[in-house]
Amino acid sequence: MDFDTVSPEDFGRSLSGIGLNLLVRDVGTLAGFLTEVFGMSAHRMSKDFAIMTYHGEVFQLHADPTYHAHPLPSLLPEAGARGAGIEIRLYETDPDAAAARAAAFPDATVLQAPADKPHGLRECVILCGNGYAWVPSRRL
Repeated sequence: MDFDTVSPEDFGRSLSGIGLNLLVRDVGTLAGFLTEVFGMSAHRMSKDFAIMTYHGEVFQLHADPTYHAHPLPSLLPEAGARGAGIEIRLYETDPDAAAARAAAFPDATVLQAPADKPHGLRECVILCGNGYAWVPSRRL
């Protein structure tokens, strides 16, 4: 499927399994962060929406206003972290390199520095400006 030209209807019908859809304050800012820090690709990007791909996996970014008729935005904080309690794990990204690249983004925070973990991974935790916890990991 060509994610840059697929119609919204065809894209929606193609989805299966578990989907990840992040509500964000600024689609372009987060898409740029994900592209630069984790090597993801952004498709169909607009101020309201982007299809993101990472090692064959697909997820979506939606700007807050696109959920104007949905009850979820009423639960979101005006400022600060949104994703407390969820880790978005990226098993194909070097945590040391990602942490170094994240330093170039003033609204990103390396919450936990890269470290070898007892579960067989080297990982770190990076918060994006929306407060989502991204965990780049490599097998030890």
